[in-house]
Amino acid sequence: MKSPVKLTSTILFVLIGSAWCVAQTTNPQPSADKAEQIVQRAIQTVGGDHYLAVKTLTGRGLFTEYKDGVSGIPSRFVDYISYPDRERTEFIGGGAKIIQTNFGDQGWLFDNAAKTLKDQTADQVEDFKIGMRTGFENLMRGWWRKQGATLSYVGRREAGLAKRNETIKLTYADGFWIEYEFSAQDGLPAKALYERKRKKPDSNEFESVPEEDRMMRFITIDAIATVWVIDHFRAGIQTSRISYEKVEYNQPLADSLFAKPASLKAIK
Repeated sequence: MKSPVKLTSTILFVLIGSAWCVAQTTNPQPSADKAEQIVQRAIQTVGGDHYLAVKTLTGRGLFTEYKDGVSGIPSRFVDYISYPDRERTEFIGGGAKIIQTNFGDQGWLFDNAAKTLKDQTADQVEDFKIGMRTGFENLMRGWWRKQGATLSYVGRREAGLAKRNETIKLTYADGFWIEYEFSAQDGLPAKALYERKRKKPDSNEFESVPEEDRMMRFITIDAIATVWVIDHFRAGIQTSRISYEKVEYNQPLADSLFAKPASLKAIK
């Protein structure tokens, strides 16, 4: 799921400073094999075959934006995901309603306050693609394999008092990378870290900005360990929180839910 202001998934279901850059690898196993073992353990931890059998997800809850690390007013959302690449998120709050929908390389946006229905811009579609690339779903369901990415083991990192995270790295041919952290204790997803090119304030120059998603509080639903809170950070400052109140798996989702309506009047 993406921010209604930045129009950036899912749900489904990611800064960091120099500390995480110095993780040490102590296991003598080949890097790729070790990374694969961590992924397979995580799959079993979150539900195994039950998790892999999920085709759709419907989530409801609260989305909160943060400015300079300070929480704003939460908006209610409903998120519909049909794997692997369709998502519709509806934001409702203060009499306003925004619907942003993506399917493959396309997307559309509805804003009832502005009374507009339009295609997403190239930047907005790119935000969705980044969300697809960096999500744990991409890693654990193996969609990255068809895109020629490679997996490697980074090592263990500090994750609080007497806690460690196993860290693996997914690297694409274009140089884009994501580091995923999993609890060394129970194997649950913990963090996703990456960098994005963003314009510098009051400048046409770009810089690499670290971003991070932190997964917190897992609840078991239909034998699947489901993340309940996701915090997003940019350059070490929190920018949003997703808090779920209800998640349903494998509910039927009609194709029409993702198709762009013919007109404003056709929106449901």
